[in-house]
Amino acid sequence: MARYTGPVEKLERRLGVDLFMKGERRLAGKSALLKRPYAPGQHGQRRAKLSEYGSQLREKQKAKFMYGVSEKQFRRLFAEAARREGNTGAILVQLLEQRLDNVVYRMGFATTRRFARQLVTHGHILVDGKRVDIPSYSVRAGQKIEVIEKSKNNPQISRALDLTAQTGIVAWVDVEKEKRYGIFSRVPEREEVVIPVEERFIVELYSK
Repeated sequence: MARYTGPVEKLERRLGVDLFMKGERRLAGKSALLKRPYAPGQHGQRRAKLSEYGSQLREKQKAKFMYGVSEKQFRRLFAEAARREGNTGAILVQLLEQRLDNVVYRMGFATTRRFARQLVTHGHILVDGKRVDIPSYSVRAGQKIEVIEKSKNNPQISRALDLTAQTGIVAWVDVEKEKRYGIFSRVPEREEVVIPVEERFIVELYSK
């Protein structure tokens, strides 16, 4: 399955959770999910009971769409998490959090992961002083993430940083907003990552 490019608010209503895909609208309390907290369509307000498989699939979809990864990328990340020692679900979330586009988002340089991915692919981001245009690049603890010089006054980045000041920055990154750079200080613990995903269902789905 290719990366989702359709209407994101309709997707959030279908899955029933805020996937942080509409930055400014969500922060302003104007998201469609808040106004119409039920699935889209003629029968959207009917409550359908999910099967065990349906529940597992929904959790995987939440994680995929939230982090903006394709099915192939997600399977690869899960395989890597399964190879490592420890809780597979927790490691999967950590690997998703280490993606460069997600780190740019977490540092407040973008209001959504989708925009953060655009910043990366269009060459606006440096990693330890070198331009990296691969959104899936895995950031290591201690690496410096920086907006390139000619983009430091980009109004969208400035706006994102202003909005992030209202919601706060996560504990595992240190950001110098005025200088437009940040340090990925450490890989977060699973309990620190607040996302509406129960990864144990994803593990169950892939373990069949």
